[in-house]
Amino acid sequence: MKKLIIAVGGLMLAVSMSAQSQEGLYLGPSLSYYYLDSDRVVSGHDEAGVLSFNLGYRFSNDWALEASYGSEIAGEDLEVAQLNAYYWFGEDDGGWRTYAVGGYAYYDREGEKNLQIEEEYTHQLQAGLGMSNMITPQLEFRGDVRALNKVRGEGKGSMWDASVNLGMRYYFNKPVAPVVMEPVPVREPEMEPETRTLTVKLNVEFEFDKADVRAIYGDELEAVANAMKVHEDITLELEGHTDSRGEEGYNQDLSQRRVDAVKAKIHEEYGIDVSRITTTGYGESRPIADNDTDDGRARNRRVVGEMTFTEVVK
Repeated sequence: MKKLIIAVGGLMLAVSMSAQSQEGLYLGPSLSYYYLDSDRVVSGHDEAGVLSFNLGYRFSNDWALEASYGSEIAGEDLEVAQLNAYYWFGEDDGGWRTYAVGGYAYYDREGEKNLQIEEEYTHQLQAGLGMSNMITPQLEFRGDVRALNKVRGEGKGSMWDASVNLGMRYYFNKPVAPVVMEPVPVREPEMEPETRTLTVKLNVEFEFDKADVRAIYGDELEAVANAMKVHEDITLELEGHTDSRGEEGYNQDLSQRRVDAVKAKIHEEYGIDVSRITTTGYGESRPIADNDTDDGRARNRRVVGEMTFTEVVK
């Protein structure tokens, strides 16, 4: 008995390949060791090794129904017919799974030992636990231990037997590969580009009776030049103005000199083509403040410009 237990353990350790479980019709052999109740014989215990053929059907990967028939290897003293149900526990992860087995067994005990046999035909109910593993996608190993109780037969009353069973099962149906659903990438809706309209204004004021562009307006001129470099399709229109002091003709000329000075400054210091800049002098004709005050006259001595363009906002 100890040698058989060691052999069972060694075989279960050897079968370590992971494979998919199976469903459908199957068949295969099994080898069983029976340890029969002492009440079945005149003295001692009766032991037998039985080779069986099994045919079954597995449902939904967790249930199976199986019929088998076998006879004793060393003689014809014990023949066993069985009908069993199997149930597998836990999730199928491709490795070892524990199962429970239960059902009906029929003994036919004839042969040379008849003189020592108390009864020849008995009916047993059996139950047991075991483990199985799919060695390949269609070949399964099973090993279990069972207890059998006599429920019908000649001779004495209740009897208990035990068996250790090892077997292979071949499934005719190939396992169905799991359907792997690949995630569908969710495309974010493409956003239409946003546009915005920008206006750059220039306001350069001058000292009385002068057309020199003062350094304090360098930042404003640079901003205008940078915008024109980015947007090569836009042009700049400059307007020159004076206050009301002095003769009208003189002021007209002065306003033109002022606007030309701003144009030259943008061209010389920032490289903007002069063809993109137009100039007009309006003299004293377009004041924006009161010419009767110093502050008002200072505001009127000016060159102004404005550019409007559209940008795409990312």
